[in-house]
Amino acid sequence: MTSLLNRFARPALVATLMAGVAVPAAQSAQPLQTAQTDPMAGFDLMPMFQPSVTGAYMAGQQALHDLRTDEAARYFAQAAQADWDNAILVERAFIAYAADGQIGQAASTAKHLLELDPTNELAELVVATEALKERRYDAAESMLGAIGQDSFTGITATILRAWSLVGDNRKPEADAILDTLGQSGLEDFLVFHRALMAEASGDTDQAIEFAAKAFETEPYVARIVEVYARLLANAGRFDEAKDVIGEFEKQGLTHPVVSLVKEQVDAGQRPGIFASNVQIGAAEMFHGIGVALSRDGSLDLSLVFLRMGLYLDPSADVISLALGELLDSASQHDAANRIYDAVPATSAMKPTAVVRIAQNLDALGDRDEALRRLNNIAVAQPNDLDAVSVLGDMLRYDEQYLPAIDAYSKALALTGGDSPSDWRFYYVRGIAYERAKEWPKAEADFLKALELNPDQPAVLNYLGYSWIDQDMNLEPALEMIEKAVAAQPQDGYIVDSLGWAFYKLGRIEEAVITLEQAVLLRPNDAEINDHLGDAYWKAGRKLEARFQWNVASSVDQVGNVKERVAPKLADGLTDANATE
Repeated sequence: MTSLLNRFARPALVATLMAGVAVPAAQSAQPLQTAQTDPMAGFDLMPMFQPSVTGAYMAGQQALHDLRTDEAARYFAQAAQADWDNAILVERAFIAYAADGQIGQAASTAKHLLELDPTNELAELVVATEALKERRYDAAESMLGAIGQDSFTGITATILRAWSLVGDNRKPEADAILDTLGQSGLEDFLVFHRALMAEASGDTDQAIEFAAKAFETEPYVARIVEVYARLLANAGRFDEAKDVIGEFEKQGLTHPVVSLVKEQVDAGQRPGIFASNVQIGAAEMFHGIGVALSRDGSLDLSLVFLRMGLYLDPSADVISLALGELLDSASQHDAANRIYDAVPATSAMKPTAVVRIAQNLDALGDRDEALRRLNNIAVAQPNDLDAVSVLGDMLRYDEQYLPAIDAYSKALALTGGDSPSDWRFYYVRGIAYERAKEWPKAEADFLKALELNPDQPAVLNYLGYSWIDQDMNLEPALEMIEKAVAAQPQDGYIVDSLGWAFYKLGRIEEAVITLEQAVLLRPNDAEINDHLGDAYWKAGRKLEARFQWNVASSVDQVGNVKERVAPKLADGLTDANATE
């Protein structure tokens, strides 16, 4: 973990942070015992126990890698209990506890870790966070002051230290600390947190000033839009608040917290303070940095930071959703669903949580129940764009193309259909139309998607391939696919489209070279192997053609390609059995 925390050079830190400015254990681990209360303290472990320690450690490592945090906490606790003075084992136990949301146990273990390794910054951060949670601001500030600023932990510690000073009514000192941190290239990231600190300190004018700067830098980040609109509306500046939300929505963007504030602003109501206390503000800091870490790929550390944020502000359902999405990314859908289920029914995020549960049910193999839940929420919340959109996708995956088309049409009715981000709804509705054999409508949707987003590789590829497959508009189709390949040269499906375009145009040598590349990128795709077989046959390489058709038949999971290549394997490629 130490190498993980320190591996980020300053430029990487800045880039990742700016990109981010946007569960009950199945079997709880037993609390670690201190050296004073541990009945094994003072006794050397017998050699026979060493394999079990190693086994628990290895099992914990794999569990943490997979984000099975309850198991990781249990395994590392077992290993650490067996060797309570082993800093490596204690560190892993402490991290696993934090990743699992057992912050009290994590803090207790971190205190012992600091006895073994006083330089462990993450342990200091967790212990200081516990102090801030308990409003022991002076203790938190004192501990955080010893941590440097050259890692995610250090940056987090510095901002948390500033929050401790705000809690201790020493905001000028907090401002000075952030001034120093901002000089290292992080000012654009810090300005949002400056706004929250000003709000928590009661300085509304300064909070609005900083929020305006944050919005100018990142006008399409929901949290920034929410806070800025709240501040303006709380100050009675309702028209300006409406303009801020309108700028966000003009891009086809929606978010439950923004929608909630919009309802209040439209009704002439003051939405209330966001950072009503230091703990909520600090929680948002952990949220922002945790999201940045997840985008950087540091999933275990991201999980720790998000858990810390939820520890400081248990009502922060936006953080709960971020936690669930992180677990989903590791295919821990059951654990994610427990988090989504815990979101209160009164929360603005509950509909989103229900949608995520449905998606996870589908991933776990229960599509019927997933569709039932999505249909229910789409009926109960007909203006919920997320629910309608996901319902359309799931119906399309289930090959229910006409109901999917209806869902996408409802989504476009909600957005207006003219914002740049609406290209996706035209694209997926076009796919559904094409699958339903309504090509003129599909073509119109693909063209509309390209009108809104002319360089979108997926649309260029789908429309270009469809034209090629129907022997129409071959030259424009080739240009489209070449443009898509230039944008995504490692996408095997798009490269396959280019190879097939060459094949259809009779450029067999180019087709072979391109389709060979596609097979390297997607070696187990039946369709691509079939295409390469056809190209080989046309090139006179008949043994290789039969080999590719055999591969296509063996990897086909559906059966369509297997049925198609059977006559080719028997008689070779003829006009009657050529791939359409």
